[in-house]
Amino acid sequence: MLTFDPARTWGLRDRGLVQEGFIADLVVFDPQTVGPGMAHGVADLPAGAKRLVQKGTGILATVVNGEVLLREGEHTGALPGKLLRNRSGVGTW
Repeated sequence: MLTFDPARTWGLRDRGLVQEGFIADLVVFDPQTVGPGMAHGVADLPAGAKRLVQKGTGILATVVNGEVLLREGEHTGALPGKLLRNRSGVGTW
């Protein structure tokens, strides 16, 4: 219901379920070790502005549209996602 109901509400008929033919983003994790990592600052925004970064532990993979995007916190180089626009073309989500 957490993904199916919003997908249906927004008219995304091929999302919201792990089912053949559907577009799915999944996170594969170890329930025994999943948790927050230590937060640290990085200065990688425009003009050297800082932001906090906090990675998780116990997350084995992030799969986007059937392709592994992150494996144990490292980017694989895959770029399978795409921008979705609502029916009117105004705004994004």
